[in-house]
Amino acid sequence: MAVVPQESINQFEALMEEVDESLKRTFQNVHQGYPHETLTRFLKAREGNVTKAHKMLVDCLNWRVQNDIDDMLAKPIVPEELYRAIRDSQLIGLSGYSHEGLPVFAVGVGLSTFDKASVHYYVQSHIQINEYRDRVILPAATKKYGKHVSKCIKVLDMTGLKFSALNQIKLMTIISSIDDLNYPEKTQTYYIVNAPYVFSACWKVVKPLLQERTRRKIDVLSGCGQDDLLKIMDYSSLPHFCRKRSTGSSNYLDSVENCFSLDHPFHQQLYNYTQQQFLISKPAAPVKQGSVHVSLPEDADEEDIAKTLESELEKFKDLDIVQNH
Repeated sequence: MAVVPQESINQFEALMEEVDESLKRTFQNVHQGYPHETLTRFLKAREGNVTKAHKMLVDCLNWRVQNDIDDMLAKPIVPEELYRAIRDSQLIGLSGYSHEGLPVFAVGVGLSTFDKASVHYYVQSHIQINEYRDRVILPAATKKYGKHVSKCIKVLDMTGLKFSALNQIKLMTIISSIDDLNYPEKTQTYYIVNAPYVFSACWKVVKPLLQERTRRKIDVLSGCGQDDLLKIMDYSSLPHFCRKRSTGSSNYLDSVENCFSLDHPFHQQLYNYTQQQFLISKPAAPVKQGSVHVSLPEDADEEDIAKTLESELEKFKDLDIVQNH
């Protein structure tokens, strides 16, 4: 739905006045000074139904309290070698900003292996990036551009997508469910680039299963997407995998340009921030090793999509084996 009636927001706001103080406290971290915008996001996620949106938000706030999400940015992943391994296998980074001031997040879907740590570490890292985006990146963008910036753009790189990705569907489903249930309507558009045949085959099957509001946000671009993306951002903000390489140039960019790398300024700032927050919260204590165990969501729609995608990938598995021998 495009526009949420003010009356619905007023009803929702009245319901939120009745929640426990602990939920009100964590709600402040969610809305960052823009409660009406946050209520609108949850209403849009539930097609304007106030009762369903209220349940969704209360469930989200309970999840935050029960899993100590407010303090997630004070729980650095240590040692640094482990965090580097996570960054090398869970490919995501901030490449820049659109002309409208929206942060541009690059996601290496095809080349992410999720094989260097436990599921809980990857979930912890994903939530930390979400929280850093909402509590640091977006407020800074709002200040810089002189208008409220509450959403981001995601560019999904399908380079290297193979049928072996079957093994990662469960984890990707968990991460997607966490976003859908607790961080709704935070992405304006998903741009898909460098899509191989396997993606096209699966997309035809999965697309009808997606909610209309999600389908509208997905834009599959031709090739690396550079020409289309330059309409909404400068060249300097393009993810490295969207930049056309001239003949004879190296296929590899140095780590400063690669926003997936721990050496990129975004990840350096994020990692340093978590360590600083830990010192503020527990100045005399050493940083504990071990992942944070967050309760993982069960989302029926996500499960259905995952099963359908799994079934479709199985059909092509034999073809993949033949092509690689």
